[in-house]
Formats: sequence, C-alpha cells, structure tokens
Amino acid sequence: METASSPATLLGAFVLTCFLIELTPGPNMAYLAVLCASKGRRAGLAATAGIALGLLLVGLGAALGLAALISSSRTLYQAMRWTGVLYLLWLAFEGWREATETSPTATDGSAPDATYFTRGLITNLLNPKAVVFYVAILPTFVDPTRGVLGQTVLLSVVYVLIATAVHSMLVILADAARPLLEDPGSSRLVRRLLSVALAGIALWFAVSTAPK
Repeated sequence: METASSPATLLGAFVLTCFLIELTPGPNMAYLAVLCASKGRRAGLAATAGIALGLLLVGLGAALGLAALISSSRTLYQAMRWTGVLYLLWLAFEGWREATETSPTATDGSAPDATYFTRGLITNLLNPKAVVFYVAILPTFVDPTRGVLGQTVLLSVVYVLIATAVHSMLVILADAARPLLEDPGSSRLVRRLLSVALAGIALWFAVSTAPK
C-alpha cells in the first residue's frame, strides 16, 4: 500500500498543483491572448514553444542552484523583476500599436516564427515568479531521501509539459475565436482591451513580486 509520501502520491499532488497554477491568469496567458488575437495560431504556438524553453531553462537552473542564488540576492532579483515588468509593458504597447493596423499583412502572422519564439522565451527567463516556483514550491514535492537532483529535473519537465499543454489549448481556443473578430472595428477593440489587460498584469506583476 502506498503511503501519503509515496512517489506516485507526490507526483499526483504536484501535477494538480501545476495545473491549478497554470489556470491562473498571468503574463503568459495575457501575452498569448494578445498575440493570437493579432497574429493567429502559428505565432501563438511559436511563442508557446519559447515559453516552454524558458520555463525549462529556469527549472534546470534551479536544479543547479542558480534560481536559489537569484532568489537570495536582492539586487539580482530586483533587476530581473523590473526588466520583466518593462518587457511586459513593451509587449502591451506593441499589441496596442498593432491593433491600429488592419491590413492583411499586419495580421497574417508573416513575421518570422523566431520573433514570437524569442519573445516567449525572454518573457519567462525574466519571470521571477518562475524562480520563486522552482525555489519555494517545487522542493516541497521532492523526497529528500531519494535523488534530489533527479527529482528536481523530472518535476521541472513535468511542470513544463503541463504549462505547455495549457498554453497550447489557450492558443487553439483564441485562434478559434478569431472569425468573430473579422470586423476591423471589433478586432481593434478586442486587441486593445487585451493589450490594456496585459499592461495591467505587468503592473500587478510588479506589485506581487515585490520583496517582502
């Protein structure tokens, strides 16, 4: 019989925790919604891949102790936090500016996929909440009597897979709603509202990640 601390129980609890965390609106969801509303599914999936790589790199950094170093250094943490906030505000501005562009070339996602991939990657490399997750939450699901490094890497991969699945579903749903935005006026309004929401999340991000 499995105990409450068995590997399967810990893994199940971790999967549920990750799923609930990823369903909570945040920078990734807001950015993907803005991107899909303006550029479509292909751009959204490219950004999702970048987000996944960013989360994985932060997770591997946590396994090597880099995340703990950033978390313990006020200077490094603050630099990452404010750079991330400014980057999100820039993405919100880009979304607002592009909402005024209604020509086909402005909305067909013709920019290189690497552009959206890179933006998704940077957004998460500069996300101190990801660092906090790997430093404060993930370790509570690690059994100290077993290989800590191996468990940390495994749980990091599991988290990235869950986050990627949730983000991919968001992209698919947002892309499916694009036909409702064929009217230029409606499209412009929705994209601007999403951009304002992303800017709001950036400000919330600045407040919620402030050191206590």
